[in-house]
Amino acid sequence: MKRITGTHAISTTLGEPVRAFVPHPLAPTNPELAPEAYADLNHQAELALARLSGVSGLVPSVDWLLYSAIRKEALLTSQIEGTQATLTDLFDEEAGFVVSNTDDVEEVTNYLRAFRLVQDNLRDPNGLPISVHLLCEAHRVLLDGARGAGKQPGELRRSQNWIGGTRPGNAAFVPPPADWVGDLLGALEQFIHDETGTLPPLVRIALAHAQFETIHPFLDGNGRIGRLLIAALLEHWGLLEEPLMYLSGYLKQHQAEYYRRLSIIRTEGDWESWVAFFLEGVATAASDAERSIISVASLISADRRRLLEDPKAGPASYRLFELLPMMPRFTIERVRQRLETTFPTATAAVKVLENLGIVTEMTGQKKNRSYSYQPYIELLSR
Repeated sequence: MKRITGTHAISTTLGEPVRAFVPHPLAPTNPELAPEAYADLNHQAELALARLSGVSGLVPSVDWLLYSAIRKEALLTSQIEGTQATLTDLFDEEAGFVVSNTDDVEEVTNYLRAFRLVQDNLRDPNGLPISVHLLCEAHRVLLDGARGAGKQPGELRRSQNWIGGTRPGNAAFVPPPADWVGDLLGALEQFIHDETGTLPPLVRIALAHAQFETIHPFLDGNGRIGRLLIAALLEHWGLLEEPLMYLSGYLKQHQAEYYRRLSIIRTEGDWESWVAFFLEGVATAASDAERSIISVASLISADRRRLLEDPKAGPASYRLFELLPMMPRFTIERVRQRLETTFPTATAAVKVLENLGIVTEMTGQKKNRSYSYQPYIELLSR
């Protein structure tokens, strides 16, 4: 029996009647999700997340891992929407270097700010819980700037939107009419905070993300806020204490399938294949992140050993080395500021790392030189 996951509402948009899809509240019914459809995949995904949490102890500072993981997620979730920025662009912007694609980089840094806003609220006893209010605040930050100005930042849409096509009449998908959005999001919020259900947390996250994308409550930024919701729920339900996984890498790699699986929920009532795809994605992304942490830990450990064995190394070069994982591109002036030292001391510290081949000078100039911890950046960019 085909499961019905929603109804259609007729709305008039741009002078033509349009069939907009209105999803039923979660969780799926008639029939309910069968545990055998997800139990094994859910177990594998939970194990992969537990291994990822465990491996973070391999490095002296979890902040190093978070620095790169959060930036990779910000970058990849933005690339799904067509942003062209790279990880190097992001590091360059943070180092104060000139970047050519400033609008693209701004979109990625806005996502980082939106992510931090959500995380800070969830970790503050007086902060906002996961809610429509919090997602609107995140949306306001995400669309702050040139590209988002006309897209009602922080506000639920007041007009009909559509996905694909040039107008609602020839669109691939038409989300619910604007006057349904508030109630639908309210029901989604209720589902997230309802503790009486029996579905495992990862399955609930899969359902919540799909439902959010179906409601498509904003004029722009729905994909990024919907994927931010995944990260927030992973922490909220204790599946990953720190955001070390970048699921958007998997979703970007399988982008056509990602959209197809969301689509067949609406057209065929097939929640099972979406949930399976999502759980496979979590298991793969967690394993990828685990391997990345092991590679980064090995690189940093080997470079540190070489530095400690160098007779010319001193306290300033040791301190600089410990900063590199969170400052992979830099100038001597930035080193001077971070070490709170003199320019000659900063220059000497950089020289030690350069002579060991740990960092590379990038300009070839005598003045205004800039440096890169290139092996580390290449490892993260794989």
